[in-house]
This record gives sequence, C-alpha cells and structure tokens, in this order.
Amino acid sequence: MADKDVEQTDERDHAPGPWWAGLGTWGAVALIALGGLAAAWVFFRLPGAPERPASGYYQAARVATVGLVIVGCTLLGRRRGRAAATEETNEPDGT
Repeated sequence: MADKDVEQTDERDHAPGPWWAGLGTWGAVALIALGGLAAAWVFFRLPGAPERPASGYYQAARVATVGLVIVGCTLLGRRRGRAAATEETNEPDGT
C-alpha cells in the first residue's frame, strides 16, 4: 500500500465528557431539587434511606453541588456574553 492511498486526518477520538456536561440550566435546577429531595428522604428516614444518615446527606449534597456549579457556570457565561455584546455595541465607529 502506497502512502498516497492512506488518508490521514487530524481528528482525534475524544473521550465523552462527564455525565453532567450536557444538562443545561434546567437540568442543573433539577439536580438541585433532587439533592434537596434526597436530603429530605434521609431526614425523615423513609424506606431506602441509608443506615447512617451522614452518608445519605453526603450523597445528597454532592448531587446538589453539581447542580449549583452548573447553574453558576451557566449564569456566569451568560453574564460575560452580555458584557461582551454591550462593549461591542458601545465602541465608537472609526469612520
């Protein structure tokens, strides 16, 4: 096989991102609510709650924290986007 017959591309096979990468704002809000619901489930010791409440609260806090981080990053990105758009429209034309 000659070198001219081999097709070379620069595309690299990237591993998929974390499970929360594509959730968006409403998915993040749902995670926060789910974390709160899980904490309430542990607090009231409903069926399926762990024997040690601390581990249940820890897991609920982890879910809610991921949601809070996603919401924070989304809102910060939107704010930066608006600021950049505002600066772009406020620049005087050079003509």
